[in-house]
Amino acid sequence: MTQPPQSVEERFRLDKWLWAARFFKTRALATEAVVGGKVHLNGARTKPSHETSLGDTLRIRTEAGLFIVLVRGLSHRRGPAKEAVQLYEETAQSQQERAATAMADKTLAQPFSTGRPSKKDRRALIRVKAAWSPP
Repeated sequence: MTQPPQSVEERFRLDKWLWAARFFKTRALATEAVVGGKVHLNGARTKPSHETSLGDTLRIRTEAGLFIVLVRGLSHRRGPAKEAVQLYEETAQSQQERAATAMADKTLAQPFSTGRPSKKDRRALIRVKAAWSPP
């Protein structure tokens, strides 16, 4: 049996939804991310024009980290952040992974030294860079 077609309100373009949910600042950036493979719908790569519906799972990689969200609402406009948050529900696993990544980034962001490096610091930095450079 075929399922009856879903109404327009139950399905929405993926790039528009990403823009309305405020994962990307513009639709063009959302489209670029989908085409670049940074957004997966229900575990598979897709096109920006693919329609998303309630209950779909999205895996979104942005500069802020990896988000795994469930689509809970659809919106035809990009509203305030309070409304955008109601369009999705982030999984607990996703929140924990982003928190762990943020904590790791904080520890790595500690300055090597303060101020101008001494001759000893400079030589240590050169050794580190040489060890990490490709052959």
